[in-house]
Formats: sequence, C-alpha cells, structure tokens
Amino acid sequence: MQEVKTEELTQLLHEWRGGDQQALHRLVPLIYPELKRIAHAHLKREFGQKPMSTTELVSEVYLRLAGGNAPEWDSRTHFYSIAARLTRQILVDAAREQRAQKRGSGVAPLSLEQAQDLPGGTSTDVLAIHEALNQLAGFDSRKSQILELRYFAGLEGAQIAAVLGLSESTVAREVRAAKAWLRSYLTQ
Repeated sequence: MQEVKTEELTQLLHEWRGGDQQALHRLVPLIYPELKRIAHAHLKREFGQKPMSTTELVSEVYLRLAGGNAPEWDSRTHFYSIAARLTRQILVDAAREQRAQKRGSGVAPLSLEQAQDLPGGTSTDVLAIHEALNQLAGFDSRKSQILELRYFAGLEGAQIAAVLGLSESTVAREVRAAKAWLRSYLTQ
C-alpha cells in the first residue's frame, strides 16, 4: 500500500473542496486502498450472503463523496470519518433492501457471544448496529459517534481522539462504556 503523508492528503482534500477536479484525480489512488480495506472489513463481518462486493461498496462510497458537495475537510481522519458515515448508510440501505426481499424476515437478535466484541470484532447485523447507534445517539451522541468511527471507519483510539478533539484516555473510557451499553441493547 502506498504510504500517504497526512498533510498531502489533507491538502488534496482542500483543493478538491475548492473545486479542483485534478486534485480529485490525484486523490482517488491515495484513498482507494484505505476505503477498500474499510469496506472489506465490514463485508467480512456480515452474516450470510454479502449484500454487495467490496468493489461495489467502495464505488458507491466514492460516488457519494464525489457527487455531492464535499464538506470542509479538517484532516485525513475527518475524511475517513465521513467515509465511515457513508459506508454505514450504504450498508444499512443494502441490508434493508435484502431484508425486504425476504418474506417474513426481520432483524435477528444477536447472542451475547456475537455482541461480545462489538464494535470491530465478530460478524454483526448492520441493521441492529445502526438501530443501536441511533438509540445511543438519542441520549449520548458522543458515544454513538465514537462507535461509528470505530466500527464503520476502523479508526483506532488515537485517530478518533484527533477527529473529535478528545484525549485518548477519554476515548478509551467512552468506548468501554459504549460497548457495555451496546452489548446490553443487542441482547434485549
């Protein structure tokens, strides 16, 4: 994988945001491997039949990034947090479509063993995680955002701390509390 300097990526993101389409063309080869890694990790965690291929998921994320008004990127990590949000939306949409195609199906409850390593561990139901994150956001948006960055962007504690402007110890504490809440919610 090509090593990309954070400053170079951030500069290209700013140039793209400013309307420089050449910056977008230089950016794509730099971000594609990381987007593909994120997408592959999520699809690998899916139960049963995958709703789409890794390439399809990355392409959809890219199309949504390139097709809309790009936000003001603060950093490389900020970009990947937005990519995580888009990945979540796409997977939720695909899971809903897949569920709608199955007669009489619903979101299956997860066992404690399945929820044990969430986020970022064993196979999980995207819809259940999405619903749980929405519920968590209702009373603690920071914990919800931290889990989204961890689960859907694959960011580590230091990266999450940089995106949210928190200390690493605060992120670690929030992750522990959010995972405990998530386990409880998913096993109800």
